[in-house]
Amino acid sequence: MNNKKITMGAHTIAAALAFGQGAAWAQEPAECKESNSEQCAMPDDDAIELIRIHGIQQSIYRYDKSGDPRRLADLVDTPQTISVLTQDQIQESGKTDLKDILAAQAGVTLGTGENGNAFGDRYIIRGHEARSDVFVDGLRDPGMTTRESFATERVEITKGPSATFAGRGSSGGAVNSITKKASTSYNFGRVDASAGTDEHTRFTLDYNKTLTPDSAVRINGLYADEDKPGREDIERERTGAQLSYVIHPTDKLSFIGDVYYLDAQDRPDLGSYYNRDTGHPLEDIPVYAQDEDFLNSEVTTFTLRTEYELSDTLRFYNATRAGKTENEYITTGMSGTTRADTDPTAPGVDTLNLSTHQGWQDVDYVTTQFNLFWDTPFLGLDHRLVFGFEYTDESVDNGTFAIENGNPGNCLVSGRRGVSEGYCITDGSNSLIDNIGGLINRSYQRADADALYDIETYSFYVMDTVALTDSLDAFFGLRSDSYDYTNATSGRSGDEVYAFSDDLFNGHLGLVYALSETGNIYASYSTATNINGGESDLGANCGYGGLCGTPEQAAQADPEHVENIELGTKWMLFDEKLMANAAVFRITKSDVHESVGDAYSTLGTLNTGENRVQGIEFGISGDITEKLSVQASAAVMDSEIRESYDTANVGLELSNFADQSFYLQLRYQPNERFAFGGDYSYQSKMYGGQPDTAAGYSAETGEYSIVVPSYQVVNLFANYYASEKLTFRVNIGNVLDEEYWTAAYRSGAFMYIGDGRSLTGTVSYAF
Repeated sequence: MNNKKITMGAHTIAAALAFGQGAAWAQEPAECKESNSEQCAMPDDDAIELIRIHGIQQSIYRYDKSGDPRRLADLVDTPQTISVLTQDQIQESGKTDLKDILAAQAGVTLGTGENGNAFGDRYIIRGHEARSDVFVDGLRDPGMTTRESFATERVEITKGPSATFAGRGSSGGAVNSITKKASTSYNFGRVDASAGTDEHTRFTLDYNKTLTPDSAVRINGLYADEDKPGREDIERERTGAQLSYVIHPTDKLSFIGDVYYLDAQDRPDLGSYYNRDTGHPLEDIPVYAQDEDFLNSEVTTFTLRTEYELSDTLRFYNATRAGKTENEYITTGMSGTTRADTDPTAPGVDTLNLSTHQGWQDVDYVTTQFNLFWDTPFLGLDHRLVFGFEYTDESVDNGTFAIENGNPGNCLVSGRRGVSEGYCITDGSNSLIDNIGGLINRSYQRADADALYDIETYSFYVMDTVALTDSLDAFFGLRSDSYDYTNATSGRSGDEVYAFSDDLFNGHLGLVYALSETGNIYASYSTATNINGGESDLGANCGYGGLCGTPEQAAQADPEHVENIELGTKWMLFDEKLMANAAVFRITKSDVHESVGDAYSTLGTLNTGENRVQGIEFGISGDITEKLSVQASAAVMDSEIRESYDTANVGLELSNFADQSFYLQLRYQPNERFAFGGDYSYQSKMYGGQPDTAAGYSAETGEYSIVVPSYQVVNLFANYYASEKLTFRVNIGNVLDEEYWTAAYRSGAFMYIGDGRSLTGTVSYAF
């Protein structure tokens, strides 16, 4: 399909309206005459009319093109499921952290972990780990950090293996955030200020200024502070800034550079735990976080993008980034237990006992990506070729804290190591004690690293988008990733150094057949490859998803292999203002590494597992009418362990996998002054267990051991446009005030709790 006109309309409207109420447009620079760059989007007549009538009052719920410049086809003509979450949609939903934004989407669930990643963004897409498959502007964004949306233009979720673009990993998909960038096309400024329940405050600034006809600067700023809704004194604080600069030295050459910084300082909450006696998470738990608990995440990145038009048919693009992330936490867990028979206060009485979880992780990385775009005829066909080279070097230092408890325990409890002092938040009569937050009184200091991880990768790839006939388009891609891996670990098995290297080869073939001017069908086959231990930064503890086996075994292991077959259809409806898609797929992962022994085992079996996820996914985005906009997705999936070293696992579901999920966001604007809407998300129950392996299962009971109940969440919003420059918005989060749990640790020792009901008011002013 030819959607060039549609694409330009969406891009120009988005550029005009995404931030700039009453945006003042500069003269169109000459280099923008045929460019596909976002900063070159200029307003057509429809966009100018929209600005005049609505200011920022018309929200954008659909994009036609990917923010990754290597994806040359419009999304409707791309043979893969890609969901795009626009900035307007994200802002109106009231969500700000990337983790919360993605958790609501169909086909995406959250995972938990320890040793440096208990609270970092950890996603599971179509049943497969994606914790290291997070990208920013097409470049890998390593580190288990907190990710915020204040400098995000939109978020793209690619479903299914995408190794041709993403490289190693990307078994179930990848997440790519598109950042806000300086532009010479317009001037605008916008300030947003929010206040609400749970001591919520949030301030953001977005200011773009043309310095000369060929240069501009853009500043984004953030300060936010709040308690977790429904959990008083569980605090979340964010401070961030991004400075972006663009310059066009000539009509054919441009540079865009930016510096990004985020400091997140939280008092975290591990939530509830799975009560095996009731088969349900414990409800209505008190806040038990200790006064000295913290989760600190700091991110600093420097990025430079260079684009040069060598000729009318040849274009060069480079993106280079250097970054550092620091993530550290000490937090408290709580679980049910029974006082020991020797307890002096209430022997044998049930109680709630506290535990300590902690770790730190520092990540330094540099990555650079070179692309050569070449439009050329060959064998009578017009080809759009991409030749690429990518280099990445990531270094991860992982460690723990040396902790001393300032207060003695107040009870005796039994555990794996016998009877020991505990910290019980209930007394002998099962009443809550006073001053729960000061019960432990920890002091701490950083200990030495227990895993020094480094991976250096050289990648080469070629892609081709070609029209075979007037109705049939094809996409073809091949990629090679050569890596050198080292991981010096210390732990229960002593000091070990894992060192190996390998070459990974993956491909992608897609065909798109146009049924009409507005609809098509497509078929796609793609592969991906995971190295031993995935993208593990957890050392040699196979039981936590880390490296399996001895260094000699790990070096001999084959990589895990993933292949995906997808059949789908995409349509442009309602005068090509709404895109609808549907796809059936099957992802098979073979040569899976599995852990053996107890939960803390460092042993593993190499390449013994195989699992499969299959299902159907639907999505729509855009405008149904001029007044009604929608973004929706639904996934119905099935997972199965097909092979395992333990035959009892065969036939079980994958852990952390929801077989049904649904997301719907609606926006209705009856007149120029008012708009309202909301979103609804549903996730079916899932089962806890080791990532990418069988869910925990009890042969005795014939039931899964740890169950995360299904949940549904409803959020509402309303906008009032006082003028072209002034807008008021009200958000009500979790209207039904449902208590729900988003993820479970594999033992059920903690289960993350979703946010309770909240009310927030936001004032937006443009200048």
